[in-house]
Amino acid sequence: MDEAFADLTGLPEPLLQLGHDVRADVLQKTGIPVGIGIAPTKTLAKLANAAAKRWQRQTGGVVDIREPHRRDRLLQVMAVGEVWGIGRRLQAHLADMGIKTAWDLAKADPRLLRKRFSVVVEKTARELTGVACLEMEPQAPAKREICCSRSFGHRVHTLGELREAVATYATRAAEKLRQQQSLCSLLQVGIRTGLFNTNEERISRSVTCHLPYPTDDTRLLVQSAIAGLDKIYKAGPAYAKASVMLMDLRQRHEYTPDLFAPTQPAGTDQLMQTMDQINQRWGKGTIRPGRIPTKSEWQMQRQLLSAAFTTRFDQLWTVRAGPFP
Repeated sequence: MDEAFADLTGLPEPLLQLGHDVRADVLQKTGIPVGIGIAPTKTLAKLANAAAKRWQRQTGGVVDIREPHRRDRLLQVMAVGEVWGIGRRLQAHLADMGIKTAWDLAKADPRLLRKRFSVVVEKTARELTGVACLEMEPQAPAKREICCSRSFGHRVHTLGELREAVATYATRAAEKLRQQQSLCSLLQVGIRTGLFNTNEERISRSVTCHLPYPTDDTRLLVQSAIAGLDKIYKAGPAYAKASVMLMDLRQRHEYTPDLFAPTQPAGTDQLMQTMDQINQRWGKGTIRPGRIPTKSEWQMQRQLLSAAFTTRFDQLWTVRAGPFP
């Protein structure tokens, strides 16, 4: 699974035991074995994590390299290609300089690395020595664009079905927009036919719609998306896919409305918050725009979708014990 970084400042010692407790808790609740690396920098923590996964039997899945002698011993046995951010091409160039292990990279001249490669390689080398150069990011940065796009379960010919699909995608995109506390000023809607059937007419069209004001209102986004769809729709072709993309995003705390420009009505925020709370409590789609049907034939076929054994209670394995001989 993907690694996550966490600031351990203020946590009680011993951190090694805490790492084993966290790993056991994750394994018990999800059934997923994980590796935990403890180190003073992000690059070293990533390297320790790789060692924890590689030598699980010896380490128990947790490696702590805060002590210099433990850190140096690990650097000497790890290839430079194991270091976070060192790709194959860069590894080959480093090998030409005699840098073959993480230890060699840590001992290299940082100024020379910066001059020959980049400041990123210099920071990586300094991080291997225990000097923190990469800041912790407690939250992923907000997306600059949000796109919702799906292929249809079968070819769509009618404008009515396309409107349903575009309304559905605009609603999903609006939910993602509110999750990251952003507002949208531009919306792009697109439709296209299949790409591989030579007997079908090939069409790919899109249009960008300017919204009257930055908004996260599902109703306005759906209305604008359908209006854009009506402009680009052409009767006749068999459409295979539609998309809705929200652009020109800005965070709420970064946006200062124009005194003389229209703004989102005050009641909209409370309405959208209430709608999201109801859908979170009672299930997705409990409250939705009237244009979105409960079931539709154009939706993507998902018969071969893998079961979500570890995230959904309704898809947990059912085990039955039969009579024993």
